[in-house]
Amino acid sequence: MKNLLLETIRCEAGKLQNLEWHQERAGRSCRTVFAASHNIDLRHIAVPPEARVGLFKCRVLYNTHIEKVEFIPYSIRLVRKLRLIQADDLEYSHKFADREEIEALFDRRSPADDILIVKNGLITDTSYANIALFDGSAWHTPASPLLAGTRRASLIAAGKLTPADIPPHKLPEYREVRLINAMMALEEGPRLHPEDIIQITKN
Repeated sequence: MKNLLLETIRCEAGKLQNLEWHQERAGRSCRTVFAASHNIDLRHIAVPPEARVGLFKCRVLYNTHIEKVEFIPYSIRLVRKLRLIQADDLEYSHKFADREEIEALFDRRSPADDILIVKNGLITDTSYANIALFDGSAWHTPASPLLAGTRRASLIAAGKLTPADIPPHKLPEYREVRLINAMMALEEGPRLHPEDIIQITKN
């Protein structure tokens, strides 16, 4: 999977969702990473009969062309606690299939269920999702995520999320934290409170 890019598309009742945002990111990544002069076209992906009922994750592996498409049944995982992990050198601005560095950080999650990555003094993403934080009147999301997700992009465009710089010490100012990604809408993702986030401990 080295050097292959990945798009994860929600497929519900046989329909690929949020496709315009996936198409935009895939085209941009293809041009930036591979200097391609053309865009790959996600609109012609055929949904197999077994994925036309229920919720599936459509995984698209590509470089300058689509290399593989697979449909996997999906259910939202339970996340009750996050652990802050500092990773100032981590770079994941394009959605590569190779997630070795993130997986190594995820292995340090105990006793939490997932990690919340801090880069250059600001919170970014969990191992698999962007985050949204509610302050009592508005939903915010980190202005500089590791990966600008398609769900995040659509919510910002709709005026439902506002980007903001959020250092760890400001987490207690929020009432609720939710995880969002292509497979999880704002209303569906795991819900946590600031006290469910384990702070970085100083040696």
